[in-house]
Amino acid sequence: MSPRIRKLLTVVEETREEMGRPVDPPTRRAAAIAVIQNPFAGRYVEDLSDLMAIGAELGALLAAQAIEALGIPGTAVQSYGKAALVGENGELEHAAAILHPLLGAPVRRALGKGAALIPSSKKRSGPGTPFDIPLGHKDAAFVRSHFDAMEIRVTDAPRANEIVVAIALTNAGRPLPRIGGLRADEAKGDDGLR
Repeated sequence: MSPRIRKLLTVVEETREEMGRPVDPPTRRAAAIAVIQNPFAGRYVEDLSDLMAIGAELGALLAAQAIEALGIPGTAVQSYGKAALVGENGELEHAAAILHPLLGAPVRRALGKGAALIPSSKKRSGPGTPFDIPLGHKDAAFVRSHFDAMEIRVTDAPRANEIVVAIALTNAGRPLPRIGGLRADEAKGDDGLR
């Protein structure tokens, strides 16, 4: 089953200054977002494999769009995250099915790696609800400078029978990180943790 996409959006955020200090190079975050029809809205369905297949297709599409928006090669992406917002006639398990590892595989392929789990969030609400895409380093979950989130909202989605699916990618961690811990340039990225 392929997704019925009503709308695609891309949001890019670039931070050039923080607390009066220059951020050089600027940190960039891009979120690629799809508003899709929920094929299981309003009814209980035991087998959610169709939504998992939709997730795989959206993973490839949204990763490509976010990489293009960042303007860097996929291999230069440092952190990632995923999120879904389900309309009122859906259930959180619909979001979980789309965000299943089948969505993550094409994202990792587009980045050339991705040893760490892709942080995710799920929520159910109506049009215009803000939601966060959690972010973490793509290869080493213990890189503290990359613990972050990107807030997004789509003013007219999700409608009751829709799901908003989003992937966020970054070129760096937070601007001016200084709380210690494992640095990105120290990460080995073998086990997804360090």
